[in-house]
Amino acid sequence: MSEIKNLEPKLVWNNFDMICSIPHPSKKEKMLADKLVSWAKEHNIECCVDKIGNVIMRKPATKGMENRKCVILQAHLDMVPQKTAATNHDFEKDPIQPWIDGEWVKAKGTTLGADDGMGGATILAVLEDHTLEHGPLEALFTVDEETGMTGAEGLEKGILKGDILLNLDSETEGELYVGCAGGIDGTFTFDYKLEAAAIDMSAFKLSVTGLKGGHSGMDIILGRGNANKIYFRLMKALEAVDVRMADINGGSLRNAIPLEAFGTIALPTSKVAQAKEILETVTKEIKAELADTDEDLQIEMNPTALPKELIDSCTQKRLTNAIYACPNGIMRMSFSVENLVETSTNLAIVASDGKTITVKCLLRSSVDTAKMDLAQMMRSVFELAGAKCVFDGQYPGWKPNMQSPILNEMQSLYKQLFNKEPKIMAIHAGLECGLFGGVYTNWDMISFGPTIQHPHSPAERVNIESVAKLWKFVVATLKNVPTK
Repeated sequence: MSEIKNLEPKLVWNNFDMICSIPHPSKKEKMLADKLVSWAKEHNIECCVDKIGNVIMRKPATKGMENRKCVILQAHLDMVPQKTAATNHDFEKDPIQPWIDGEWVKAKGTTLGADDGMGGATILAVLEDHTLEHGPLEALFTVDEETGMTGAEGLEKGILKGDILLNLDSETEGELYVGCAGGIDGTFTFDYKLEAAAIDMSAFKLSVTGLKGGHSGMDIILGRGNANKIYFRLMKALEAVDVRMADINGGSLRNAIPLEAFGTIALPTSKVAQAKEILETVTKEIKAELADTDEDLQIEMNPTALPKELIDSCTQKRLTNAIYACPNGIMRMSFSVENLVETSTNLAIVASDGKTITVKCLLRSSVDTAKMDLAQMMRSVFELAGAKCVFDGQYPGWKPNMQSPILNEMQSLYKQLFNKEPKIMAIHAGLECGLFGGVYTNWDMISFGPTIQHPHSPAERVNIESVAKLWKFVVATLKNVPTK
């Protein structure tokens, strides 16, 4: 039995343990969705699956609470599949292995999936606990939130009857979120030819590892290193010794700051010593710059077999210049909300496949025009470099409603329960609330959750005490929902 099942509140942690036991990376959530359907049947809870794959459950009001507004409790089914290089884990087959580290629950070498498994576990606990007082409830478990918000985008109008949506997908306890950033995906593709490697060359595996990575929206403000930007900074410096590239594989997910990048390079054997001196100098510079954020950064150049073919020199130069020039990180801070990033971009993936090199970015902003302006800026960079540019997957932001009745009620309840005011926040990340609001314009929405640190990275962890506080807050909120 997993040790987390002994934590309180037991219903929440038992359900989270169940979620961890079933593989559910983005776009591969069906096993977990099927489990929830069987779970609902076991607990005599009304359940259905919509056309897109979202799981919907319903629980009637407790006696005397039938006149309350219907609340929709919402979380997403998928998790971000990130692991350390040393971890042998298949996210489509292997369970997550949670463990307790003092005040926190972590996973062994992988993302934990507390984003948004803790939200899902809390909802299941509410549905399972018949001692709670509440009005009519609906539960919505969406698919593919992390890579496309497919479930939210495909949600049909009229399938849900509720008035209030409580999104359990925020990551700092004591904060109530009333707004979020919108986003758009950028994909840039270089076609390349292969050229024979010269016999007087030596080859090396160039690697950037040891970065912390993190959520490309929420953690972008931390100033952490981007493995792809670092890798091509090295490539730019190594142009002095006629470096050539055979392949590249940096980053794995649009919504995660890339923490590793690997590639095969070749250069004239006569210039290897000079290359090592350049690499040592630039590595010292980068480590000094990132000493406060990524103290474990490692840059290595290890000998390997000389490949027969290399990426043509013209494409390599255009790619290197484009990546080096590409905007990355915070573009602008908000002037209306303190410490909120307004606009940012994450240069998430650079990968070759023998014929093409694909660069993938995720652009975010709470101002739609600023988001599109950033997209045009990046298009200009990559079109100048001869790449094909595609922008898609756009989703809207969520405009705050400071006169929200459920917000006012939850503010009051939080102060009563914990003797302090909750913070009212907007978030620099995509929340499904933005898409929901476009279909269900009548919904009064709030997003909140437990304290989760370093989501989208193997360092992800959830604070145990914050889960207990979240449960207490959810229970009180459901008991005090306004009447219709």
